[in-house]
Amino acid sequence: MKKLILASNSPRRKELLAGLDIPFEVRVIADIDESHPEGVDIYSVPETLARRKASAYKNDIADDEVILTADTVVIVDEDILEKPKDEEEAKEMLRLISGRSHNVVTGICIGTKDDLNHSHFSVLTEVRFKQLTEEEIDYYVRTYKPMDKAGAYGIQEWIGYIGVTGIDGSFYNVMGLPVQRIYPELMKVIYT
Repeated sequence: MKKLILASNSPRRKELLAGLDIPFEVRVIADIDESHPEGVDIYSVPETLARRKASAYKNDIADDEVILTADTVVIVDEDILEKPKDEEEAKEMLRLISGRSHNVVTGICIGTKDDLNHSHFSVLTEVRFKQLTEEEIDYYVRTYKPMDKAGAYGIQEWIGYIGVTGIDGSFYNVMGLPVQRIYPELMKVIYT
């Protein structure tokens, strides 16, 4: 059995991966370029970035290790919503997704020392929000400080409880790791 390495400090990704009951270690390389590549279709950006992150581990994984990298984006009107820089930008993002649908796309790359791009794919989930009030937006941003979340929200938090009216696709993808899609891919690589 190969050892699984999660290349992410995200507490949500750690929690979700732990739910698969596969032992893993977190290993993060600082300062990997996460700028969006020019000329790449907007829906391919997360997978491209996940593959770029995996490539950065070329000299940092052993023959008996498997690396898992991921990147999640929120897409509204063909624009990617990044992690907000401050509270005001978080509020602007929540106003933008309020009362409508948006897409959450997570790109995944699973690699080995010999093949850093062994398996790579994207998972898309459509999320629908009710019309949020200014009071709800202010309360959420002030209380939950969503500056570490793409699109300025966590579906598993208060805003998801009161705001999400529908979802088409994987709930866990919206949290940042489509574990139901990752699991069979990991099983193929870890046990070979």
